[in-house]
Amino acid sequence: MNKSEEKKDKILRIAQILFAKYGLFKTSVDDIAKMGKMGKSSIYYYFESKEEIFKSVLEKEMTTLLEKVKSAIDEAKTPSGKLKGYIISRMKNVKELAIIYSTLRDEYMIHYAFIQKFRENFDREEIGIIRDILAEGVKKKVFEVKNIELTSYAIGTAVKGLEYDWAIKLKEEDIENNLNCLLDVLFYGIMNPAMNS
Repeated sequence: MNKSEEKKDKILRIAQILFAKYGLFKTSVDDIAKMGKMGKSSIYYYFESKEEIFKSVLEKEMTTLLEKVKSAIDEAKTPSGKLKGYIISRMKNVKELAIIYSTLRDEYMIHYAFIQKFRENFDREEIGIIRDILAEGVKKKVFEVKNIELTSYAIGTAVKGLEYDWAIKLKEEDIENNLNCLLDVLFYGIMNPAMNS
């Protein structure tokens, strides 16, 4: 990493701390410059605006989250293990990434066009990951899925719906226990196999 990249990375690390603590609206470029012990002109050399800095922090966090999720998927040997690895890894890591979390959760953020686009890209990426796992499971005859696209969307939506109550409020072991119960429902259904109606 050269000096220019190091400085840009330093700005992003400082901005990440401030955005996590005060949010997009209450954080100013002055705040970032002051904490980084640099002039505002240094920041504007790398970024045109506070929104551009925020966008770069978001992209950095998304890359980090997706790397961790993909690593958990790669460690699993079976399609069901991969799906479980994806969901558990996502839940555990999303709370560590405060910027991405608040951006996905807080509805007032939708007023920014770049955030709306980010949410769409993030959703597309996640559904793509789930779709690939399901397709592999169907190919290996582990899963029986009639509509992979719809099922991917449903799982992605369910995970997102649970993240606030679980990822933020629960301890790590409780998250895993709760997810194991839900994955049992996903994998085995709620019907009693002995009932044939």
